[in-house]
Amino acid sequence: MAKTGTIYLVGAGPGDPDLLTLRAARLINRAQIIVHDGLVEPAILALAGRDTRFISVAKRRSQHTMQQDDINALLVREARAGRDVVRLKGGDPLIFGRGGEETEAARAAGVPVEIVPGISAANGAAAAAQIALTHRDASSMVTFVAGQCKGLTDQDWSGLAGKGRTLVIYMGVKTAPQIAEKLMAEGLAPDMPVAVIENAARPHMRVLRGLLAGLPELVTRQRVKSPALIVIGEVTAREDQSVAQLAAEAVL
Repeated sequence: MAKTGTIYLVGAGPGDPDLLTLRAARLINRAQIIVHDGLVEPAILALAGRDTRFISVAKRRSQHTMQQDDINALLVREARAGRDVVRLKGGDPLIFGRGGEETEAARAAGVPVEIVPGISAANGAAAAAQIALTHRDASSMVTFVAGQCKGLTDQDWSGLAGKGRTLVIYMGVKTAPQIAEKLMAEGLAPDMPVAVIENAARPHMRVLRGLLAGLPELVTRQRVKSPALIVIGEVTAREDQSVAQLAAEAVL
């Protein structure tokens, strides 16, 4: 009977292969099977060996190559067949990466599992855009939320953004109008600075800046597409005169 393989939940970081951990790069290089998300860059997949088998489980809004329960079953099945499986995810496996669900499935099946952290999308995007998520003069608190989820309008985001705080929104491009409306309804000033970081740490990265009230129009006008993060807070406007001018005009 074949020895049970190990499932490795590996963070691929924000996209640049140079930002992989050494552990992640080594596991990719020697992987028998790589089960990967759609946002993993081809340059990272190219680090794998010639005999590696690739299985894409790409997800897009309302479109899934494979449902999560089926992904869990695939990982367990391959490991039970004696193969080590690298489950490769953009960013970090445990931050909106469903790594918790896959870990639980492996444990329930009695399959060894190891989690290899990656640079999260938020950290990678902020660094690439040179936005300090915390700053002694602007923010001592950071919150990560999902902008694409069930019951978005019913969630209580009050107090997550505002003076001295930074709010990072994953998967918020399609719901930008609801996000802006929700935050302003919960008391956040319309002239709060925001930044939209598209394709962070990739050659075609864009950093778009504006104000909360203009977020929906900014996303539409600039035709922002995923992957993109929305950062809301005073940290996004530091040393950015265009946003400072917008804020001044909004007060007049």
